[in-house]
Amino acid sequence: MSIIPFDQREGSIWFNGKIIPWKDAKVHVLTHGLHYGSSVFEGERAYKGKIFKSKEHTQRFRKSANIMDFDLPFTDDEINAAKDEVVKANGGGDQYVRPVAFRGSEMMAVAAQHSKIHVAIATWAWPSMFDRRPDPMCAPVHAKAAGLYMICTISKHKAEKKGYADAMMLDWQGRVAECTGANIFFTKDGQIHTPIADCFLNGITRQTVIELAKGQGMTVNERRIMPDELASFNECFIVGSAAEVTPVSEVGPYKFTPGNMSRSLMDTYSSYAMV
Repeated sequence: MSIIPFDQREGSIWFNGKIIPWKDAKVHVLTHGLHYGSSVFEGERAYKGKIFKSKEHTQRFRKSANIMDFDLPFTDDEINAAKDEVVKANGGGDQYVRPVAFRGSEMMAVAAQHSKIHVAIATWAWPSMFDRRPDPMCAPVHAKAAGLYMICTISKHKAEKKGYADAMMLDWQGRVAECTGANIFFTKDGQIHTPIADCFLNGITRQTVIELAKGQGMTVNERRIMPDELASFNECFIVGSAAEVTPVSEVGPYKFTPGNMSRSLMDTYSSYAMV
């Protein structure tokens, strides 16, 4: 199957307040976000043309920008409206939504307080689909910042070369953290276990799944999990805007059998998100 490179796709992108052709959404090679990682983004889903938890994602988008010491030049209402506009411009239906904000090319140095803040929103059709995270004292782990994903890209590439779909990340103390783009959950004895989100992003989908699980009467334990505990778990699943709720059958030498709890949360989340 031929895959169209992203820079050659057809469609529209919202860029600094205007809908423009996909091919015209370009930035300068000396953009500060490219050289110094001064960029934040969101990953969202639109179902039947409606973005799931759009306001919550925009609130986190703004919080991430503030953590990175810049302000978004548009209000939350303007960003929410822009997301709806570009989803509609690209045909509605089920889409992945990617807002991104970054410092421009006006200043090329570590300090760039006078650089312009650019905001873009792209959407595209997307049907349902052991390395370490940094110490939270030395990285803005609660921001969805572009630079934090470098180690994820490296880890995912290593995993794919070994025949796996993703990599499970450990925190700086060797405890289970998350996957490269999704949060991870396990089940044992009728209860759910998931790492404490103190050194990685507490995903909106993660929060939603925990809320839905508790609403079904399930016990959710947010706790420290060591890698050697994986042998004791029955089920494993990952959650995220792109992954939604996806069962996992294998993590390295550990095997899991998708069961009733994973399937129940898959169905519940799908029904909740697509309302």
